[in-house]
Amino acid sequence: MKIAILPGDGIGPEITKQAVDVLKALKLGAELLEAQIGGAGYEKFGDPLPDSTLDLAIKSDAVLLGAVGDWKYDSLPREKRPERGLLRIRKELNLFANLRPAILYSELVGASSLKPEIVSNLDIMIVRELTGDIYFGQPRGIHENENGEREGINTMRYSESEIKRIAHVAFQIAMKRSKKLCSVDKANVLETTELWRQVMIDISKEYPEVDLTHMYVDNAAMQLIKNPKQFDVLVTGNIFGDILSDEASMLTGSIGMLPSASLDSNNKGMYEPSHGSAPDIAGKNIANPLATILSLAMMFRYTFNEEKIANKIESAVKKALSQGFRTADIYSAGDKKVSCSEMGEAVIASLN
Repeated sequence: MKIAILPGDGIGPEITKQAVDVLKALKLGAELLEAQIGGAGYEKFGDPLPDSTLDLAIKSDAVLLGAVGDWKYDSLPREKRPERGLLRIRKELNLFANLRPAILYSELVGASSLKPEIVSNLDIMIVRELTGDIYFGQPRGIHENENGEREGINTMRYSESEIKRIAHVAFQIAMKRSKKLCSVDKANVLETTELWRQVMIDISKEYPEVDLTHMYVDNAAMQLIKNPKQFDVLVTGNIFGDILSDEASMLTGSIGMLPSASLDSNNKGMYEPSHGSAPDIAGKNIANPLATILSLAMMFRYTFNEEKIANKIESAVKKALSQGFRTADIYSAGDKKVSCSEMGEAVIASLN
């Protein structure tokens, strides 16, 4: 196994170190090679996605990413900002399928802002299309219009083939779960998502066992709070998936608990926590590393097809939580408040 390690910015290096330590503790003989991305890439090479980093990612079997971004880079030209490196590596590796599970561990029911009866036993999978939509559509930019005022343009667009391939991923995941799939769109207003719905209905004929439903994104946002357990697998476009998955993360008590996988058509993937770089707490050793460690578990499940190792990592996380270990974001009175590194150590101790 050749794994590219891209710590990135902010808390990225801290949380990534804990996942790497877990990986080393498993003693699997993986080859680990580190490179820069985001602000770290810009600082060293003047590029948020240096050629050497992209080359390493292409040649690796999988990528483990920390986080990118820092407020100090906000004044840079857009193409030099850390987030552009993240968008580019997704596009260059053709990582079109983003899987974001929102699972509430029983030990963290009290950490959720919702009532226990609403979120207990929550287990949702959000499938987000990752390389199309308004984030990549052309034309885009800021220019002066015919009235002499500045105008910003972004283009929402999807091709039929882009929708088909993410549809197949979502239906296949639904087949392995409860065979329920909710497709989220805004087909009553946006022609882009009107096509999305048409394609989803067409592809559903190949999966007759799956119960396909549709929901407008504004209603889906409300229903995730009102009755989240009505959902099992959701599939949606890039911008809607970005927003809804962050909303779903708070059902679990903290975005620090939400891992993610971004896959290509061969299940090669980039694995990263769903949260950002949190520069305000960077270097303080207080960030929650569990989303990154759980992303490592997803790596073994989806790219390396090692279900036993994935289960072992997830069981270790659950055991550490059951012993009362909590980072600041999930801490409640009576828990054992620990640092980022101490939480990593607790997970490693629970591997045995």
